[in-house]
Amino acid sequence: MVATSGRYQDVQESHVERTKFTVNGRDYTTPGVPVVVICIDGSEPDYHLEAIKAGSMPWLANVLAGQGSSWEAHCAMPALTNPNNVSIATGHPPALHGISGNYIFDSTTGEEVLMNDKKFLRAPTVFAAANEAGLDVVVVTAKDKLRRLLGAGLVEDGPSLAGTGEFVAPTRHGICFSAEKADQATVADNGIEGVLELVGKPLPQVYSADLSEFALAAGVQILKDRGADLMYLSLTDYIQHKNAPGTPVANAFYAMIDHYAAALEALGAIVILTADHGMSAKSDASGKANVLFVEDEVRTILGTSDVQPGTDGLRVILPITDPYTVHHGALGSFASVYLPDGVDRDATIEALRALEGVQEAYGREEAAKRFCLPPDRIGDIVVLGEAGTAVGRYAAWHDLSGLDAPLRSHGALGELQIPFIINRVLPRPDQLDEPYGEPAHVHNYDAFWVGTTLVSEHELSSAATA
Repeated sequence: MVATSGRYQDVQESHVERTKFTVNGRDYTTPGVPVVVICIDGSEPDYHLEAIKAGSMPWLANVLAGQGSSWEAHCAMPALTNPNNVSIATGHPPALHGISGNYIFDSTTGEEVLMNDKKFLRAPTVFAAANEAGLDVVVVTAKDKLRRLLGAGLVEDGPSLAGTGEFVAPTRHGICFSAEKADQATVADNGIEGVLELVGKPLPQVYSADLSEFALAAGVQILKDRGADLMYLSLTDYIQHKNAPGTPVANAFYAMIDHYAAALEALGAIVILTADHGMSAKSDASGKANVLFVEDEVRTILGTSDVQPGTDGLRVILPITDPYTVHHGALGSFASVYLPDGVDRDATIEALRALEGVQEAYGREEAAKRFCLPPDRIGDIVVLGEAGTAVGRYAAWHDLSGLDAPLRSHGALGELQIPFIINRVLPRPDQLDEPYGEPAHVHNYDAFWVGTTLVSEHELSSAATA
């Protein structure tokens, strides 16, 4: 149902048109106004709190002062881009949708591969279900790697909504494109064309704040000119990898986000700000990266330090690895260890736990249960680095020539806490029952449920008691 912005000006309209749909076992009821979720990549809560202190986010300051709700939140594990964006898109953690990292060891082929292909998806998205329910859905990602995952079922074949596992074509098309390749968007492939002209901005550079701004500006312009029922705007963490909370560059970036969030609200939208993961400094006082090379450490534990990597059956996968490693050198804080045959896994886990910089190590089964991960897409052992420590494979595997600032990265429990803010006053959900991290009341992947169903239920309840 394509809508003009004028349709949404009176949020309290008594004859609100609500649409219901169900996907992956969750029920969604739209509130009759646009719902826009902004995923601020790599945004630990201190970023917006420091920006507010600096006077850089007046819109958000008003929301937090009583015009909205803010709850402690967790991201999905691992605290990485692909798993969390797909979790937000499906309303569930990786155990359901199957995207366990940006990069995996595909045991079916014996190859290490990027997890950017929709073939790895095991569940349909909220976007696909809303689209089939007749709603107008818009997805704009900063990076193209996400566009290929999130467009499944919206602008191209995707997992069946019936849960059969087969991929089927959508019966209608929404909009899904990336800022990175906005100049290549077509109606046939992306549901839209002429994006550069529509937004009025040149194609942004990948490694820049402009990439995120383009995604936000596109969302505002599409909502203004064409309307939308559900919209997802996913940014990039280029700024957060290089700049700590409260720094001038970070505050300027968050001021930009505040400007576009205010513009979306002015068009009548429910706006939710959350993140795919947080961000931690992983360097010492001199700026030198604190790195634990897990593959080297495991060989030391096994007494095979003199063995050439790749020849002994030992393999460490760093799921942070993606096509955009300039700003982090594929150094995160989450690693999957695939052991050679015959190795004592329990003894190896205990030895890893004793290493400085390791927060925890788990066997496959325990890690999968604890963090809601697909067991067939993680290693024999999962290693979590402390917040101040990065984990790598072995030194020669990493290209750190692009690091021009002290290392900041993510992947594990040090980057679990994220913001969750909505420009509506709502009852706070119950505390999550999770045995890790600081207390939280929602996950980032609850965003579309909160923006649709919880808002609708609260509005109906308030109207009934008025």
